[in-house]
Amino acid sequence: MSDTPSWLTFGERAAYLPEADALVLADVHVGRDAASQVELPLGERADLLERLDALLAQFEPSTVAVAGDLLHVRGSVPDGVQETVEAIEAAVADAGADLRVVRGNHDTMADAVGVDAEECAELADGTVVWHGHDDPPVDGARYVVGHEHPAVEIEGTRHPCFLYGPRQHEGRDVVVLPAFTRLAAGTLVNGLERNDSLSSMLADPDGFRPVVVSEGETLAFPALGELRGLL
Repeated sequence: MSDTPSWLTFGERAAYLPEADALVLADVHVGRDAASQVELPLGERADLLERLDALLAQFEPSTVAVAGDLLHVRGSVPDGVQETVEAIEAAVADAGADLRVVRGNHDTMADAVGVDAEECAELADGTVVWHGHDDPPVDGARYVVGHEHPAVEIEGTRHPCFLYGPRQHEGRDVVVLPAFTRLAAGTLVNGLERNDSLSSMLADPDGFRPVVVSEGETLAFPALGELRGLL
């Protein structure tokens, strides 16, 4: 693929940064099934762990970073959330990796489930990982964020997607991750206009390219400013 970042490999709803040996995912939203009328066939925990285990086996990272919203919890912790978080921690540890969790806007109760969340994660290659619901807390060589849950509609079908913005924040690359949970429908980016987005990093989305990963195939599209009205 041309015009996609050399510093990042796109995976199934997650990205691998080879120079940092880090797997980055966002918007896991553990507990969303308890707050939703929609259920996954496998159940939330089994679905999350099955896909996480596949990524850990594929990339064998030394670090796993969650770019915010590990949780989807307000007021009290629903039954099963603690156990799911512990299962995620165990899966990462069993793979020989360190887990770093960045605090997102839904992670107000991270302490209640024993998660020591940080404002941002600065990786070994200079990449800064944070949630993206506000401005970057520190300067980085590049940025990986979540929060937006981007999705693109192609021929009537909605696909979770990455948004890759070369040199889109003060001359540095930005990648917006799709939601790792499959219970998030996603925010359609087909008609995304200036200042429509949830993330401050997408205030001007025209220079961002949707990237879809499906069944092992990676499809990169032209920038949103060129695509508007075509998809």
